[in-house]
Amino acid sequence: MPIDTIEIDDAQVAAVLALREGHFSDMKSKAVGPAKLTKALSAFANADGGELYIGIDEHDGVFSWRGFPDEEAANGHIQIFDQLFPLGDGFKYEFLSSSSQPGVVLHVIVLRSGSIRKASDGRIYVRRGAASQRLETTAQIDQLERDKGITTFESETVNSPLDTITNSETTIEFMLEAFPLSEPDRWMQMQRVIVSGKPTVAGLLLYSDLPQAELPKRSSVKLYRYKTSDAEGRRETLDGQPATIEGPLYNQIRDAVQLTAKLVESIGKLGDEGLTSVTYPQETLHEIITNALIHRDYGIADDVHIRVFDNRIEVESPGRLAGHVSPENILDERFARNGSIVRLINKFPDPPNKDVGEGLNTAFDAMKKLQLKEPIIVELNHSVMVNIRHEKLASPEQMIMDYLRLNLEITNRIVRGLSGIGSENKVKTIFQGLMRRGQIERVPEKKGNLAAYRLTEAGRRSLEEYGGN
Repeated sequence: MPIDTIEIDDAQVAAVLALREGHFSDMKSKAVGPAKLTKALSAFANADGGELYIGIDEHDGVFSWRGFPDEEAANGHIQIFDQLFPLGDGFKYEFLSSSSQPGVVLHVIVLRSGSIRKASDGRIYVRRGAASQRLETTAQIDQLERDKGITTFESETVNSPLDTITNSETTIEFMLEAFPLSEPDRWMQMQRVIVSGKPTVAGLLLYSDLPQAELPKRSSVKLYRYKTSDAEGRRETLDGQPATIEGPLYNQIRDAVQLTAKLVESIGKLGDEGLTSVTYPQETLHEIITNALIHRDYGIADDVHIRVFDNRIEVESPGRLAGHVSPENILDERFARNGSIVRLINKFPDPPNKDVGEGLNTAFDAMKKLQLKEPIIVELNHSVMVNIRHEKLASPEQMIMDYLRLNLEITNRIVRGLSGIGSENKVKTIFQGLMRRGQIERVPEKKGNLAAYRLTEAGRRSLEEYGGN
């Protein structure tokens, strides 16, 4: 099967060289042995897919184009790759050439594999951020096998006309911006959002102007405003009619965030200076709504529901957490149920999932900075609920005392991590106040950057008397 050679212009060359090694991309010199490169291919296939560019040199963080002299010079690489990953079975190859650059770059597009892929050393690798990590234990491999057994609705084909995605306004705008020299049909076939002449669910969600026409009851966002702080919203507390947010996924995420923020601003809260608007960090709303839409289970016939209460926002997403992710480890672990959606929406300008795998951490950190409590993530029978509360954290003084109730000492860094306070000097002032009140004291042998504080006898008695409250 011949491999196409694609001529690209200087702007596209600059875009390739501007890429950085990450969860979805890797840049390698042609001098790197093909057997070693199979580790990256194995890692991409066993994770969410990705793209490998061979013929790009790196020196001190600067990438430069130094491709193969011609296509035949890459035969050794392709032969090794084909032995492990047969052409057309989850991998697509093409050469990139430019009149202004030396040689051709081999571009390997790796799709998320339905089976486990091993590198030429017989080992199994998984992509984690910018690294290809080898799975060492039987438990890790068993977990990967279970993950690979999970099917995803995003790859299902739909009996819709191809021009629903190949000739939509969304696609025309996207292709002109990101891939101006490519034809939509060919590009979408390579990305596997067109399969057997039909668009996939992922293709419709990303590139149709109105995916909801083809995927009703499973691709909209419903936005509600309840004028209550009760545990549940009721018809009598519902303010007006729920809003329905539709459109391609990229636009839908943007519109859902903007409309939710606007609705929240209409909530008044009585403060020291009278009635003020309730505010939530924009980063928190953006990241949690983005996660709800790109990681939901599109096989479940339900919409994403956003409920705005007087004291909180609830974001409910169809489908339980995928793979090994749980509410307890969700900030540290990642699993993309919809690998194609996650990867391809990242190609849009100013993508909603810029920091792949870090979005929820950003959301939690933004809440801390405003001294608000962290969101609560709850797994229900058929959905995941994120509760974003408008409740203040305990005072920094109370956090310090509560921490010392269970630990021997505390440092400035620990307090900043607990409270979201960014200033060391502000934390020092809080320590000084507690010392003046006789609640804590410096640990004598720890000074400078190692300075730490511990409870005094008076501080211990206070905790015993008031139970840490």
